[in-house]
Amino acid sequence: MSTTIVLHLVSHASGELVEMLARNAVAQLADVEVARRLWKMVRRLSQVPEILGEVANSPGYVLHSISDSDIREALEEGCDRLGVPCQFALEPLISRLTEHFSASVQVHTSSGDAFDEDYYRRVEAMKYALAHDDGVAGDDLAGADVIVVGVSRATKTPTCMYLASRGIKAANVPLVPGAPLPAGLMSVRGPLIVGLIVDPARLAMVRTARLQALNQDASTDYTDVAALRKEVLEARRLFIRRAWPIIDVTHRSIEQAAAMIIDMLKGRVGGHP
Repeated sequence: MSTTIVLHLVSHASGELVEMLARNAVAQLADVEVARRLWKMVRRLSQVPEILGEVANSPGYVLHSISDSDIREALEEGCDRLGVPCQFALEPLISRLTEHFSASVQVHTSSGDAFDEDYYRRVEAMKYALAHDDGVAGDDLAGADVIVVGVSRATKTPTCMYLASRGIKAANVPLVPGAPLPAGLMSVRGPLIVGLIVDPARLAMVRTARLQALNQDASTDYTDVAALRKEVLEARRLFIRRAWPIIDVTHRSIEQAAAMIIDMLKGRVGGHP
């Protein structure tokens, strides 16, 4: 039985280097199938949130050739927070060369970004989304523009990352059966709070695939359709009780769900953009 591995290849140029390295590395592995995503011409810091959103939606292994210090740091820090391995394609070669020849590393910085107000807003939004992902800092949500709430694997993280790429500070809070919601969520007044729901059958497929990718037992309440019907129903009831707008993401892309949230923000006084 073959194992499917997910590779995210991120390049500052055409992608030939990361593709070649990934192809040759995978060729050494037995019984594997590869699902890969390639990002070319990644030369702006504002491109990172969208990449992290896709990585969060389909965790795997990130291989990149980004030498720009700001972009590389943002990508690697984001992957670290998501618990996804991220490797610079030229390591450990560069480190060993510098050590052997006592040479210094030339630091590259982002010269192509316009350092205007919008640029800094997007950077701050990305940092905020990473620091408030999956319930982290759940008692400190007043600084958010929007808080996304939903059951596990309802695309909360990638939706927030996409919103961050638009300069919107988005936090997300998971609904865990039997666990109380953060006090900060229940008491916060300023941010827009949006609930995400998904069809239980679709959710079961997504969760099963996730557990199989992690080589974990998929025959639990976490993937049981009957249990998921109850879980999703309770989430919907919570959203209705709290008068939080609901988005069904079953047949919507991350971009579509994010666009709906942006429209909701536009409808609020003082909202984005």
